[in-house]
Amino acid sequence: MSAPDLLYSEVEEDLRSNIRRLLRDRCDWTAVLARCETDEPYDLALWRTLAGELGLAALLVPEDLGGAGASARELSVVAEEIGRSVAPVPFLSNLLTTAALVACADEPRVREILPQFIDGSQVGTVAVGLTTVPYGAFPQSVKADGAALTGSVSAVVDLEVADYVVVPAADADGAALYLVDTSVSGVSRTPTTSLDLTRRFGTLALDGAVGERIAAGAGAERILRQALVTAAGLLAAEQVGLAQQCLDATVEYAKTRYQFGRQIGSFQAVKHRLADLWATVSSGRAVARNAADALARGDDAAELEIAIAQAYCSELVVKAAEEHLQLHGGIGMTWEHSAHLYLGRAKSSQLTFGIAEAHRQRIGELADLPTP
Repeated sequence: MSAPDLLYSEVEEDLRSNIRRLLRDRCDWTAVLARCETDEPYDLALWRTLAGELGLAALLVPEDLGGAGASARELSVVAEEIGRSVAPVPFLSNLLTTAALVACADEPRVREILPQFIDGSQVGTVAVGLTTVPYGAFPQSVKADGAALTGSVSAVVDLEVADYVVVPAADADGAALYLVDTSVSGVSRTPTTSLDLTRRFGTLALDGAVGERIAAGAGAERILRQALVTAAGLLAAEQVGLAQQCLDATVEYAKTRYQFGRQIGSFQAVKHRLADLWATVSSGRAVARNAADALARGDDAAELEIAIAQAYCSELVVKAAEEHLQLHGGIGMTWEHSAHLYLGRAKSSQLTFGIAEAHRQRIGELADLPTP
């Protein structure tokens, strides 16, 4: 097993610069807040630019399928910048969908529609609950009778803008994955009001909706599990990006906010809290980079590294968002400030793919440690 590489390459830093520049121009927090107050909270035009023009949706897709043939290392840099800007784009759902479809690329229908996800013209998601733990049992809430699907799944991420849904279902052969066009009859989507205004979810109800089976049996279970594990690993990078933004914004505020004739950053208590947060974010970046690197190398221990990253980063991101809010004082409590956007995304990502305790349990299992 080769040693992990936690540093960013020159190519990755160039990629970061391009993404950050675009997001700064088109997705500053005031624009995000203004969009969240409309009937179109998602910026699909921005997503098409990110996916199609910058090629971000193609990073994990092999070249023979029309993708860039990159790795989780490059995509983790993208995830950091998405988290930093709390961009209202269907990044997480696209990541899940692409990971699942690439593994089903032998199916003609998958090869036909995959380019549409790569260029951002179509949006997809996977019908699993937001809090689904990657290591859990295959979902059984949807049943398939032939090609007709019946059942419901709650808390499906980015559901309201999805053109296609990959639906895990139980059919005559056991576990299966079906590709469903959300425009067909028998499909209904109900949005759920959530704390996170920038990443929505909803309930998918299927009443005899026709889907096309793209995987079955043990293969379907393996594909879904790997898609969830991959997304969980890259979510850790997004959490680090958001935590870093909270730290940077709070440090800047502490330099400019005066109280009792002094910068609040000169007070020892504030210094200690910011220093502690810096150390925590730095550790989070290390474990998130380690998870992305393990994914990129196809390391046998990748699932363990991802569980470690999620156990740490899902708590880190909430701590960073809370410190950002509290150290901004009264202004941080107002709707006109970015603090609630960061806190909302932090809390939703803390629950995404399972809470820290679930990942610590998995660490114990994989490392053969005693667990409660």
